[in-house]
Amino acid sequence: MGIPLPGCVSLTPLVLTLTLILLLALRLDHLVEACSCNPAHPQQHFCSAEIVIRAKISGEKVVSPSNSSSPYLKMIQYEIKLIKMFKGFEKVKDIQYVYTPVFSSLCGVKLDSNNKVHYLLSGSMWSDGKVSIGLCDLVEPWDNLSMSQKKNLNYRYQMGCDCKIATCYSVPCATTTDNECLWTDWLLVNSLSGEQARQYACIKRSDSSCSWYRSGPPPENDFMDMSDP
Repeated sequence: MGIPLPGCVSLTPLVLTLTLILLLALRLDHLVEACSCNPAHPQQHFCSAEIVIRAKISGEKVVSPSNSSSPYLKMIQYEIKLIKMFKGFEKVKDIQYVYTPVFSSLCGVKLDSNNKVHYLLSGSMWSDGKVSIGLCDLVEPWDNLSMSQKKNLNYRYQMGCDCKIATCYSVPCATTTDNECLWTDWLLVNSLSGEQARQYACIKRSDSSCSWYRSGPPPENDFMDMSDP
């Protein structure tokens, strides 16, 4: 058994364990304040969302639940003017406000409310009827969308909601089922906003298989099937 040196503290296993727990708790305080989103094609965002709209942001203010003073429960209430609804007709007829966490670490998203910017917003609906948006949803200035994306919002994305989109990160990469499309933007251009994301929709065909659909000229890169060179 070792003898503690003068001026040093001998830590028992219990004290050491408690010290580690304390250190982990301090680190966890930072780790829990992180927003992590899985990569998703715009069509996947559309299909998984309860609400998809085009709206103009006309104002904002910070609100919090009446029974809590915690800053982590505060939300930004964006006042919007609904321009067009692409999904969610059966849930709500009009939307005046959308809500997002104040902190980006909690997946809160910052919108421009000063310049009357139009946005494409996708999100979910709370039990009380409020619409929630976040960093993991499809939130884009309307002018940043391609013409194909704007068209796809009307019906093509919805037509493909029974299809699966698989993200390719390396080769080989191949479909595993007939109703699957391979998303290779990351593999080819190291971006999730490449040709397939901006120009294509994965559509179910008459034989129940799925394939990419695009109107316009063909892409520069062939992405339909990826395999070893």
